Amino acid sequence: MEEIFGRNGLIARAHPEYEYRHGQVEMAEAVLRAFDERRHLIVEAGTGTGKTLAYLVPAVAAAAARGTRVVISTGTKNLQEQLMEKDIPFLQKILPRKFTAAAMKGRSNYACLQRIKKAETSPVLDGLEDVDYFDEVSRWARESQTGDRAELSELPENLSFWRHIDARTEICLGQKCPNFDPCFITRMRNRAMDADIIIVNHHLFFADLALRGGEYGQVIPDYGAVVFDEAHLIEDVAAEYFGSQVSSYQIEDLLRDLQMLPVTKAEANRELNRSASRVARFAENFWMGFRDGGNEEGRRAIPPGTFARRNRHGEVEAMALGESYLSLDGALNRVETTLDALTDQSPEVETLVRRVREFRFNLEFIVAGDDGRYVYWTEGRGRGRFLRASPIEVGSLLQDKLFERVETVVMTSATLTSAGSFSFIRDRLGIAGEEASDELIAASGYDYENQATLYLPARMPDPRSPQWTDAAVDEIVAILNVTQGRAFVLSTSTGGMKSLYERVSSLVDYPCFVQGSASKAALLEKFRRTPNAVLFATSSFWQGVDVRGAQLSCVIIDKLPFAVPSDPVVAARQKFVDDAGGSSFYEYSVPQATIVLKQGLGRLIRSATDRGLLAVLDPRLRTKAYGRLFLESLPKMRITTKLEEAAQIFTANEVTVV
Repeated sequence: MEEIFGRNGLIARAHPEYEYRHGQVEMAEAVLRAFDERRHLIVEAGTGTGKTLAYLVPAVAAAAARGTRVVISTGTKNLQEQLMEKDIPFLQKILPRKFTAAAMKGRSNYACLQRIKKAETSPVLDGLEDVDYFDEVSRWARESQTGDRAELSELPENLSFWRHIDARTEICLGQKCPNFDPCFITRMRNRAMDADIIIVNHHLFFADLALRGGEYGQVIPDYGAVVFDEAHLIEDVAAEYFGSQVSSYQIEDLLRDLQMLPVTKAEANRELNRSASRVARFAENFWMGFRDGGNEEGRRAIPPGTFARRNRHGEVEAMALGESYLSLDGALNRVETTLDALTDQSPEVETLVRRVREFRFNLEFIVAGDDGRYVYWTEGRGRGRFLRASPIEVGSLLQDKLFERVETVVMTSATLTSAGSFSFIRDRLGIAGEEASDELIAASGYDYENQATLYLPARMPDPRSPQWTDAAVDEIVAILNVTQGRAFVLSTSTGGMKSLYERVSSLVDYPCFVQGSASKAALLEKFRRTPNAVLFATSSFWQGVDVRGAQLSCVIIDKLPFAVPSDPVVAARQKFVDDAGGSSFYEYSVPQATIVLKQGLGRLIRSATDRGLLAVLDPRLRTKAYGRLFLESLPKMRITTKLEEAAQIFTANEVTVV
């Protein structure tokens, strides 16, 4: 590793701006050792460590030595693209051992040639503007080598017709499709089969892991080792794919595809239309039963007794939603029977039958709601409604499906420890003890003591009090005047973000932007280009955002980022810990919030020359005993309760530490 990462190594000779980092070498050696000894490894590599190359180089060496593929799973598609467009080509140029790499994304990212062809003669467009967009997509699909919608960078992010032409699994005809050979999914898989390194994202990885050994097989080719970057996201993503889900969108798509199905016999066609009409009518009644209530994020628990309950005689009786479910299930069963009876069992018919059966199976599991290992909940998103069953605890599932079956699993992120311990992430992910796994905290490449100051206002009221917002507005205005804008204001809720934006933006002379007014990418680009800008945002900007230099000199965090206790998944996880005799607050809530807070800090210092001010407006960091746990988890930096002292980070090297 010294020959590659050393001061006169391969990277230093090839990269004029390369800086030697001890933490990077230490991490690379640990990753290589994990591959060699077939052990698991957890690495916290702070911002500036250079962790991407520190796991890629050993991964290339391991793929060559073992003669097996290594999968790199990233937290975001953006990081996937960075690896494929920047880091992988760089290593392919400088490493003496040649290797190949391929990227795989979830199927909904790719266009389906068969569905595009069908869409040209079917009503999938909402307006005249969509006609032009569709024509452009159709031309692009004929020329593209990948079919990846990321290539359509000039078109809007949310094309209304994309879900009618994408390559999702449930609508795929497989090898019976007339476009199977030129299919973008087929091409993607062929590239992956020939690759030493496969770059995926967590969503695709766990979708594949949940499928392995099942009826429909795997998506990712077999591999001998996996590296998770942004591993702190694994629990939530795994819970999504190891559970069950149905949505109103699935019914809409099913009805549309039934309507387009060419049925030659008149009587069969009439019966299919009657059956589809019954599904549409009963589905509308069913989904309407979930459209009242819900929290800010649109998520709420489905309590026991929602669909059926026992009366005083001990007899099971269906509730209103239960009656709606039985009607919908009966209508779907009639569709399934009608499709089964068709003499022309085309690939399209077989796919529709499979979709109906899967929907009925998943909905039955959610409605039954009798598996205590799951939490059952509903979520509104746009005009759609989702019903979900998520495992409360994924550690045992990961232990069985991942850690016991894959020889080496490397998990890395800038934020995996709480108060210097990996115990939280080990418990949540079911990672075996020291006999089967190692851990490492790789030193950051940044000098936080001289590059950053933590400002904790001395007189902030409790964040749950009515006076908190007024005090927060005053503090934010004062801070922005010191930093001359150039700030992120990160809130723990959408309501809090909007309130602070509306009030602060009218009190400062700096350009203010707010999340939701444009796409994330467009907002970031606007922020980078606008001098002295201020961006108000929530959770999606707490991680995976990179703004270097003086343009981002301040990050203001409104409250400690505790997970919303009313969220059904959070509440179920807390209850699970408490029921096992633990303390959900100290064993779940505090460590989880600590990791999120560290992610927020990670937006501030992005290079060795950055200097910045981190402000946390939540007084509990100073007034509560658990505040010390948060402070012990942050990099060592200057802390002050006086804004004038905090401002010195931009003008001097010394600040009084309080």
